[in-house]
Amino acid sequence: MRRALEVAVTGPDDATPDADDVPVGAVLYGPDGAELAIGRNERELTGDPTAHAEVLALRRAAHRLGRWRLDDCTLVVTLEPCTMCAGAIALARVSTVVFGAWEPKTGAVGSLWDVLRDRRVTHRPEVYGGVLEHESAALLRAFFR
Repeated sequence: MRRALEVAVTGPDDATPDADDVPVGAVLYGPDGAELAIGRNERELTGDPTAHAEVLALRRAAHRLGRWRLDDCTLVVTLEPCTMCAGAIALARVSTVVFGAWEPKTGAVGSLWDVLRDRRVTHRPEVYGGVLEHESAALLRAFFR
């Protein structure tokens, strides 16, 4: 989670992120625990409504591996995923999701909905929420001041 918090602040490759993008960071780890890809929100930077940190990390990992199935991978993200991101996580077959701050307004992994644990979904990863919750929430509070 500390690496995801770092990505939320610095963005990919330590590039200066767009100051208008909500600082959410995501890191996707492979089955061996090695970092495969990172993502930071880039909606404002790119004008792309789907450019959430999780989606960008999933896209980059799939590109790097040359396949869309991300079985046995772990996604670590600083904020509870929304419905779009939760759907992408399930469709990519990510095995484990770890997130920091809960998102009561749009969270789809336990707060508002629980897409990833819905019995109707064909792939249900393990989910661990509230990891370094206070640090993740503090980053968001500072942004929205």
